[in-house]
Amino acid sequence: MGNFLKIFYFAVISFFLMGSVAYANEPTSASEAHEEVNVKELILEHLADSYMWHVTKVGDHDIVIPLPVIVYSQTSGWHVFLSSALHGGEEHEGLVIAEAGDNKGKIVELVNGQEVKPFDISITKVSFTLIMSSILLIIIVMSVAGSYKKDPLSARKGFHGFMEMFIMNINDDVIKPCVGKDYKKFAPYLLTVFFFIFLNNLLGLIPFFPGGANVTGNIAVTFVLAVCTFLIVNIFGTKEYWREIFWPEVPLWLKVPIPLMPAIELVGVFTKPFALMIRLFANILAGHSIVLGLTCLVFVTVKLGVGMNASMSIVSVLFSVFISLVELLVAYIQAYVFTMLSAVFIGLARVEPHHAHKHN
Repeated sequence: MGNFLKIFYFAVISFFLMGSVAYANEPTSASEAHEEVNVKELILEHLADSYMWHVTKVGDHDIVIPLPVIVYSQTSGWHVFLSSALHGGEEHEGLVIAEAGDNKGKIVELVNGQEVKPFDISITKVSFTLIMSSILLIIIVMSVAGSYKKDPLSARKGFHGFMEMFIMNINDDVIKPCVGKDYKKFAPYLLTVFFFIFLNNLLGLIPFFPGGANVTGNIAVTFVLAVCTFLIVNIFGTKEYWREIFWPEVPLWLKVPIPLMPAIELVGVFTKPFALMIRLFANILAGHSIVLGLTCLVFVTVKLGVGMNASMSIVSVLFSVFISLVELLVAYIQAYVFTMLSAVFIGLARVEPHHAHKHN
């Protein structure tokens, strides 16, 4: 894997450049060029989850990769089939993808003309990417661990050397100072969170298969990550941590008869993971929205004439490439910030009694 890093860098940059140009030069027929483009719907459609993986469009034919549909209906039981059976709004086994309403984009069952949402555990675009990125992360970690197992004393080169630098940077500069003396207990979780978010951020920037899924811009994913940090913080919190929440060192009138400060501290227990969830979700979603919005300039300016459309197409491509390269930095920063804040919250929960500090 000596040249893996160089190949990886080249592939990522190529994906961004090619993808930005591909977005800006999607084939449109003469009739489509004069149709009104609904920018909002177009952006939301690309950011939303899907039961199919749209690869490209050749003429009027969509090239998609069908994914497994797994749903349970209270009236007809389990249904397992490929999502291609529902392509184009077709009905299959009484199931269809809703095109409007509260269930838009979701599989619903038609019962007496009414839409009923079944129990849905289908492998969607985001789910498939999560599985794929998790497997890729395991392969990378096991490869690095295997090299240390074979020869723990030799200097690492190439990809393994890069990963060693990366891991030591996060461990020594983020986890160790933020968590404190027992940082080794929480290092595996925090390192896993960092590389999981970073890898999915990178895959989300690749505008075509096997990338392009809006994983870390999906609030359900960031919610689960925030809940994991929330559980670790509060399960491993010390007695002093809980005492500072329910009986903080403030004037007595702020605690009784109205527990004002304990209520504020208790709210803070939940606002911290909430901030983690919203910060990651909003930043990644905003980055993807900006790239798609710039791409839409090509289609919005079609009616303004050939000269204006050509000039705006150039602007669209240049800005899309620029923002995509900025998103590379954002992909790292957001993984770094989530890991750092998680480590800070864990460190605050590991606070020692004040008399122990005075004794030392």
